[in-house]
Amino acid sequence: MSESSTEPGETAADIPVVENPSAPAQATTPGTEDLVVLKDVNKYFGDNHVLKDINLSVRKGEVVVVLGPSGSGKSTLCRTINRLETIESGTITIDGKVLPEEGKALAALRAKVGMVFQSFNLFAHKTILQNVTLGPTKVRRIPRAKADENGMKLLTRVGVDNQAHKYPAQLSGGQQQRVAIARALAMDPAVMLFDEPTSALDPEMVNEVLDVMVDLAQQGMTMIVVTHEMGFARKAADRVIFMSDGAIVEEADPESFFTNPQSGRAKDFLSKILH
Repeated sequence: MSESSTEPGETAADIPVVENPSAPAQATTPGTEDLVVLKDVNKYFGDNHVLKDINLSVRKGEVVVVLGPSGSGKSTLCRTINRLETIESGTITIDGKVLPEEGKALAALRAKVGMVFQSFNLFAHKTILQNVTLGPTKVRRIPRAKADENGMKLLTRVGVDNQAHKYPAQLSGGQQQRVAIARALAMDPAVMLFDEPTSALDPEMVNEVLDVMVDLAQQGMTMIVVTHEMGFARKAADRVIFMSDGAIVEEADPESFFTNPQSGRAKDFLSKILH
């Protein structure tokens, strides 16, 4: 569901949730230990101050959904966590370690952070299984047979195991994005980042990707999700972060945020989406 997919007169309570009959009945409760911590993070693009004194902690097993209007800094925030974007000031720690600036230490810490983008970024000349096993064999030096075995388990988990020997161009967008999720999981990450993973998909393919994400959330994967999918936020999030103009304006549990937003900017945002 996109921002424009709600009908006139629809309320927050009317937002459909993502159904996944195979998922556990109850979500895993997040732990108390912080896994990702951003402290006083600032980021500029030239004179544009795109992240303003960001302070955010994400606990192990927690699902945090980041919402906000276009240009609010959501995707930039997501991309700083594995240093696809550098920051001007502040610190980012993952599992207690400060995110290094470069080199082998950065590569090692990045391996703990899986990321799924708007575009699928699969290697067109490699099969689906080869896409999933490339990281484990090249980076983690896992033997090919073991990597293939693990890769097939992950493709089964996301529902595309029957596509293992095809190439990306032979798959639908929804299937390719599920492969991208499997590829990220193959590195056994401590946290998964999703940067608007359904925004490039046709509407009928959105739920097949969201179902996989809901399943991951309910199995206890730590997730930071930038999205406009309000149904996913209501169903899977432990916490909603609302950003505007590069700053975190509000954070709350999903029910509180959607039924009783505290800031004027959040109220305006939700009114435009829901009505």
